[in-house]
Amino acid sequence: MTGSLLEVIALDVRDAVAAEAGGADRLEVVADMSADGLTPAKETVAEIARECALPQMVMLRCDAGFTADADVLDRLRDEVKAMAEAGAAGFVFGFLDAAGAVDLAATEALIHAVSPLPWTFHRAVDHAADIQASWRAVRLLPNLATVLTSGSPSGVTDGLPVLKARAEAGDASLILAGGGLKPALVPALLDYGVRAFHVGSAVRASWSDPVEAPLVAQWRSLVDRDVV
Repeated sequence: MTGSLLEVIALDVRDAVAAEAGGADRLEVVADMSADGLTPAKETVAEIARECALPQMVMLRCDAGFTADADVLDRLRDEVKAMAEAGAAGFVFGFLDAAGAVDLAATEALIHAVSPLPWTFHRAVDHAADIQASWRAVRLLPNLATVLTSGSPSGVTDGLPVLKARAEAGDASLILAGGGLKPALVPALLDYGVRAFHVGSAVRASWSDPVEAPLVAQWRSLVDRDVV
């Protein structure tokens, strides 16, 4: 990869092939975007691996919430081996407790399960009761590749000042900017030093429609602009 990292949400092999054709660097592979992304079938991961060379970051999430009890963690741990064997290059997960704080015990349990593969803490970080405290907790977790964050539960438009402050504090390399990301916001994020971008609905007509390679190509050009 040169320039910025562009990650595209893929629901199936057709999405993956289009993302690769458009110039994406990485996939976030999920199911059921009506729940903001759940664990996909291992068969989907395997099919993508056969047809697409892009690394797959596979979602580990059982339902639309962000909490995980012992049963949920057992289910997700069982998924890890199957997904890795199917072709996962890394995983996406993260948990909050009942009070809305980062659930370090649950998150660390999965970090151990996926090791040595990299992982992304997903947008649970933006839905914590204390967003600043959640960032401080997450940024120090082991083997963390990126944090998918908009800086606000309502999206990047509202969270831009938070992302700027994080970047200025030296955490630009951890930020995977996503969640309502719009083209007009990219130049500011590049100026802050953010170099990783995550898109889903922006590269398709709707969640019922496939990823469009020309739209991915537009984002490829946008996020690489003036990056050396």
